[in-house]
Amino acid sequence: MIGMVSHAPSPASASASGGTPPASGRRHPHPDGVGGSPPGPTVGFDLDMTLIDSRPGIHATWRRLAAETGVAIDADLIVTRLGPPLVQEMAYWFPEEEIPAMAERYRALYPDHAIEPTTALPGAREALEAVRAAGGRTLVVTAKHGPSAKLHLDHLGLAPDVLVGELWAEGKAEALTAHGAAVYVGDHVGDVRGARMAGARSVAVATGPCDESELAEAGADVVLPDLTAFPGWFAGLTRG
Repeated sequence: MIGMVSHAPSPASASASGGTPPASGRRHPHPDGVGGSPPGPTVGFDLDMTLIDSRPGIHATWRRLAAETGVAIDADLIVTRLGPPLVQEMAYWFPEEEIPAMAERYRALYPDHAIEPTTALPGAREALEAVRAAGGRTLVVTAKHGPSAKLHLDHLGLAPDVLVGELWAEGKAEALTAHGAAVYVGDHVGDVRGARMAGARSVAVATGPCDESELAEAGADVVLPDLTAFPGWFAGLTRG
């Protein structure tokens, strides 16, 4: 099951959910394309290191957690391997029995330490707008805790039609399939696997921990240097 936030039409009016309701029954209908043309495709995006550079905020949150717990956590290392769920990273620093409590504390610290330092990556706004301009719908599917993801999107003024949190790698296929995504854009080989599992076109951007060769070897259909190249690529897709 998946946790979802639907945005319609602005971040201020969106509703947040930290739970895991099913994706069905929560879609907002998108108008047909301009001039009676068919609506454009639904395009999914990853969040961390695809749409946003959350490294400074994540770094600050881990440093705060280290200060509180006295554990020697290497925040510099952590921000080089963003992508997998929080609990996987926690396993490097805490005993298994402590992970649930430490994850809860990290998420409590996150709003005060991670949101303000985070920025939109180059091309993020233009990529979302390119999909909307073609009459399509935008979907963010991330391994991040849903309420934390929504805080980032609202702070930066990025408003996807749908937000789904706490899904990773092949698990992302659940949301991509439920919302009929034709394309999924991400920076990690796990995003490539999720797209392929869903039967969506995998568009990879080399702005995260995986370089272009890794993304191509994982099976990405398209590898772009960053999102600034997405509108041009997407225009060719919709024309074709």
